[in-house]
Amino acid sequence: MRIDVVTIFPEYLDPLNVSLVGKARARGQLDVRVHDLRQWAHDKHNTVDDTPYGGGPGMVMKTGPWGEALDESLADGYEAGAHLPALVVPTPSGRPFTQRLAVELSARPWLIFTPARYEGIDTRVTEEYATRLPVYEVSIGDYVLAGGEAAVLVITEAVARLLPGVLGNAESHQDDSFAPGPMADLLEGPVYTKPPQWRGRGIPEVLLSGHHGKIARWRRDEAFRRTVTNRPDLIERCDPAAFNKKDREMLSILGWQPGPDGRFGRSPEAVEE
Repeated sequence: MRIDVVTIFPEYLDPLNVSLVGKARARGQLDVRVHDLRQWAHDKHNTVDDTPYGGGPGMVMKTGPWGEALDESLADGYEAGAHLPALVVPTPSGRPFTQRLAVELSARPWLIFTPARYEGIDTRVTEEYATRLPVYEVSIGDYVLAGGEAAVLVITEAVARLLPGVLGNAESHQDDSFAPGPMADLLEGPVYTKPPQWRGRGIPEVLLSGHHGKIARWRRDEAFRRTVTNRPDLIERCDPAAFNKKDREMLSILGWQPGPDGRFGRSPEAVEE
């Protein structure tokens, strides 16, 4: 996979040289290229922003530098043999970034990130490139940062770990929270390692039983417990067809019951508690 990032703070992306992403780059599994937007600003102050039309606080990033930067990045990528680019625009007004979207992006061979500063990039830039390639406007959460570089780090790590050969154990991501499959829409439950006793705290006996079926059931039950506590909205919107008999029994124990449409919600008694 090739990744291009255009930013006014290239040094912000230094963490892409460490950990799994850094190792993937060193092995040639990930080709990351960081570009300084200001090199496409042609005045003596390297200006990349201006006041917004219609008034209002803050500044807006200009079309000129972004257009030149993206055109040149695309041309360079095509010349190097890259193909099927997609533009990823980190923005609080974008679609939520989820594990499903990470999986979708990991299937693309070339991502170009446009982390903005100030009040964002002139909308015409996004409109222009949407006529040439897929554009993903993505939000990593319901909050506002000073710029989009942190979002680039988050998205890149989430995507890169899904690429073949990046994780030491190819199955490591299959049981992640939000991962597609039998644990879909559930948070990952608690995990344990050696020693078996620490400060008077042990580990659940089932994990020592060697009974794979019981262990799998325990893990799924614990995933339900954590999801009900931390993200009940995931249960509420989950397709009830995804729950088997044991799942339904566990949800009942936790105070949840199916409604008229079959979807599960908290029972009135549980809500009052």
